[in-house]
Amino acid sequence: MNPIPPAESSNELILRPAQFGDLGAIEALFVEAFTDEYGNRSVDIGSQIRRLRKWFGPIKVLSVFPNRFQHVFTVHVAEQNGEIKGVIQVSPFNHARTTWRVDHVAVASTAQRQGVGSRLLRHCMNHFREARTWLLEVNIHNRGAISLYRRTGFQPLAQITYWSLSPQILQELAKQEPRFGRMEYRQVPHLVPSSHRDAQLIYQLDTASMPPLVRQTYDRHTADFKSGVMGWALDITRQSISNTERIQAYLYEPERKAAVGYFSLKLSRTGTQPHVGQMIVHPAYTEFYPELMAEMARQTQDCPPQSLALASTDYQPEREEFLLKLGAEDQERTLLMSRSVWHKLRETRVSLDNLRLQNVLRNLQVNQPMPERIDWGSPEGIEALLCKVGSLAEWQEERLWSRDSRQGWVEDR
Repeated sequence: MNPIPPAESSNELILRPAQFGDLGAIEALFVEAFTDEYGNRSVDIGSQIRRLRKWFGPIKVLSVFPNRFQHVFTVHVAEQNGEIKGVIQVSPFNHARTTWRVDHVAVASTAQRQGVGSRLLRHCMNHFREARTWLLEVNIHNRGAISLYRRTGFQPLAQITYWSLSPQILQELAKQEPRFGRMEYRQVPHLVPSSHRDAQLIYQLDTASMPPLVRQTYDRHTADFKSGVMGWALDITRQSISNTERIQAYLYEPERKAAVGYFSLKLSRTGTQPHVGQMIVHPAYTEFYPELMAEMARQTQDCPPQSLALASTDYQPEREEFLLKLGAEDQERTLLMSRSVWHKLRETRVSLDNLRLQNVLRNLQVNQPMPERIDWGSPEGIEALLCKVGSLAEWQEERLWSRDSRQGWVEDR
């Protein structure tokens, strides 16, 4: 076998994990691809990459052993002729790592329509064998990316809308009095600070708030809502570095002994980034949306004035209607897509019409008609029943005549 010439081997597209020297090219690709998209959500993708460059060493150490932040920066690149042509970032979506998420896919403008994005996606699907389902989000107006993901086997799962509540709206909400009780009022739903001991309640609430297909795709369990000592320590460290604070609470229903509402709020103490909120509400308790939102607004009053970012899905129409009534601004709409590793290509149905089986199986054909089931309620069934009764009567008469004949023959003897 002849060796490959150096000129041809240099043009080969190499897919490999990212290194420290690739961070500059990765930042340039991410800024070029996602500045407009993340700008609508007030997210600075460039500053995030620069922060990762500063902590690249500790991140590499955390990626060696299993922990909550093991895949905080799992990035693979496509290199050709010493240049980075494409970047993909993935991360586990659940604790069991059965579902993974494609966080970012970026391709250089000089490598568009060359199959780089498809090769990066397939490379990650083959590399991370523990993943059974893959998730990704794409802007609903990005037709090219949606077409790429569809060709790779992704199918639409849900539509997500990102909202922004202004500081003025939060101030008005903070003035409202809550309808639910506190810890001392046990006869009504009351707000309880959330901890890892309440993971089972939050898991049950999360399961009840999603459609079956989304629930099966997410594949969450109780462990997804727990944080051990190591996770708690890393959370505290990250909050102190980024000047943020996380507040979690859930609405407890004492009669049903279940959580019917939950919120998680990430507060920005510097005022440079918006607050980020997450809500889970049981479909039968959507009337508590105003109270949960008012509680989140009260928590933001101790921080510099900043907007609050929230998300809703198309299977939560009550939340979207409530946010529209509040005057929330629609920032972006994305399409949530999923792909199973057991994805099958469309199979062609085999037709046997062209095969002359009547000639091949001529000796196996039935010569006499097969008995069929009779519907005794139909006229044909009644006629068949009468014929059967008549035949039975004739058979009985013939049998009696035969018996009498035999008896007479014996007496003559």
